[in-house]
Amino acid sequence: MSSPDPQVRGARNPSTRSAARGPVVAVTGAASGVGDLLTRSLAASEEVKRVIAIDERRGEVAEAQWHILDVRDPAIAEKLRGADVVVHLAVDLDLETDPAARTAYNVRGTQTVLTAAAAAGVRRVVLCTSTMVYGALPDNDIPLSEDAELNATAEATGVGDMLEIERLGRRAPRAHPGLNVTVVRPAVLVGGTDTALTRYFESPRLLVVAGSRPTWQFCHVDDLVSALEYAALEKVDGELAVGCEGWLEQEEVEELSGIRRMELPSAVALGAAARLHRIGLTPSPAGDLAYTMHPWVVSVGRLHDAGWRPKWTNDEVLAALLAEAEGRHTVAGRRLGRKDATAAGAAGATVALLGTAALVRQMRKRRGL
Repeated sequence: MSSPDPQVRGARNPSTRSAARGPVVAVTGAASGVGDLLTRSLAASEEVKRVIAIDERRGEVAEAQWHILDVRDPAIAEKLRGADVVVHLAVDLDLETDPAARTAYNVRGTQTVLTAAAAAGVRRVVLCTSTMVYGALPDNDIPLSEDAELNATAEATGVGDMLEIERLGRRAPRAHPGLNVTVVRPAVLVGGTDTALTRYFESPRLLVVAGSRPTWQFCHVDDLVSALEYAALEKVDGELAVGCEGWLEQEEVEELSGIRRMELPSAVALGAAARLHRIGLTPSPAGDLAYTMHPWVVSVGRLHDAGWRPKWTNDEVLAALLAEAEGRHTVAGRRLGRKDATAAGAAGATVALLGTAALVRQMRKRRGL
């Protein structure tokens, strides 16, 4: 094993847990979000020999061995030497990031990590995408099998990136014999997250497209972390979904949330969403609407067979999401300040969703378009 990196701080004393027989696990994107939570959990686990934490800044887990660098840097191969497993979580899915820059970062980062892991002798890489890769289609089975085809298109936020990450993951074992790739796909992720789907519950009305049959399956971040730990400890492999048991129908969501629906014809809703996104008024493309229209819930059979169980129910995660959303105001996927939201109200939401010519002209003038 190479000598300690001069940038490493807070590494665990080599004598501690010297008897641990578990794997050495490296986590990318370890300083924040899911990466931070997983790094904390692994560092506290008696089943893990050592944790290598990689990010562009140092996180707060003192027990981990930190390396500060961009995951696109080929030098990451040296930092991964000695690791048995890499959990790659340095993925940008921020709604406000430029889409082209986001894709370039996500694809290049995943390519580099997979190649570096193989070069460093790592035996397993765990990738994290989303059940969105299955696609939201009107004729989907309820629930879908984990082995169902990936029928998503690149029209929704980040889905194209996730499909490409999965493609790279499938190719890696062929290009690098001996490297195992496990893919973890969470359902709608809740717990300090900001996505087009969590923002759906910040609106004054829940948009429902006429004739659609939405179904909702959530995944609390705590359950995602425990599933990733299962994968890191090699208790499960392959391509697996993670989320709550079962699902909620739209009527159940409305009853539990107390938020009334606003129903629009499909052509109007999709046309307005496309128009508003095209002129830059909303961060979400029209493709995001499909995930609020059609079913895409998935069985979590592989994790169940391995002994994993979610600690959260769909009802509980929805309640947590609504608590997080309190005080936030979103119209057509765009966050509003309190003053704007008060002025908009339900009528304003309707106008924004319809994307009337008057609103478009007003916003263009205001932004100097």
